[in-house]
Amino acid sequence: MPVLIDGHNLIGRLPALSLQDPHDEEKLVRLLKSYRARTGKKVTVVFDPGEAFHLAQTRRLGGIEVVFAPHGSTADAVIAKRVRSSRNPRGLLVVTSDQRLADTVRGYGARVQSAEEFGSGLGTPVEAPAAWRETPPSPEEVEAWLALFEREEQQDTGE
Repeated sequence: MPVLIDGHNLIGRLPALSLQDPHDEEKLVRLLKSYRARTGKKVTVVFDPGEAFHLAQTRRLGGIEVVFAPHGSTADAVIAKRVRSSRNPRGLLVVTSDQRLADTVRGYGARVQSAEEFGSGLGTPVEAPAAWRETPPSPEEVEAWLALFEREEQQDTGE
């Protein structure tokens, strides 16, 4: 059964991780890689975009699909959309303690497990550098950034 995880929701409920840690997402991914190795389950973790603007990203790290919601969206919206558009929502397990998201995806047919319950079987994180997020932008990302700054400059100058 594929597992779809509300990333920051899970981090906030793991005693060994903190949302204040700048490497919290990487530490969670490392725990999920270990979980995947033990269980063989397909795992996708979805993170909110954060305060700074960035483009939506999807990466594969050690067999874990890591998704960052686009600016102006949320991990909850991405997860709900994935469940709603799934061919087999009953075959999905969504990990979240967000009651609104849990109710939404249950309505689409997915199973839900609380972040606390799921997290109890993950273990403790291993320290590692955060190099996995420090990759150069793709040409598409560069174009999107340039277009954004161009629009902002035009708005600032009244053009």
